[in-house]
Amino acid sequence: QVQLVESGGGLVQAGGSLRLSCAASGRTFSSLAMAWFRQAPGKEREFISWSGLSTYYTDSVKGRFTISRDNAKNTVYLQMNSLKPEDTAVYYCAARRRYSGSRYEREYDYWGQGTQVTVSS
Repeated sequence: QVQLVESGGGLVQAGGSLRLSCAASGRTFSSLAMAWFRQAPGKEREFISWSGLSTYYTDSVKGRFTISRDNAKNTVYLQMNSLKPEDTAVYYCAARRRYSGSRYEREYDYWGQGTQVTVSS
């Protein structure tokens, strides 16, 4: 079993930055693929980025968001720059019991509780 706890969300003005963190416990972190998803009000949850054998980003965040991980701290990060109001959502961390990432929710085994990010215009 893996427990995931996100932190770092908040309110920021458009153009600003935030760094989200997701701390994992319960399983060898270095063997997990880690991902970030988000869900805006009234919308389905969408994939943002994963980190595993490599890293991958959805087009809407390329060049603005960066995923990174510190295996010694069992933590994955999402650095978000040049934030836009449309980035407003609840951001979720997810873990997969394979080191290869995926953009599909169904392929992740563990989820955090989410952290709210609000970008004001």
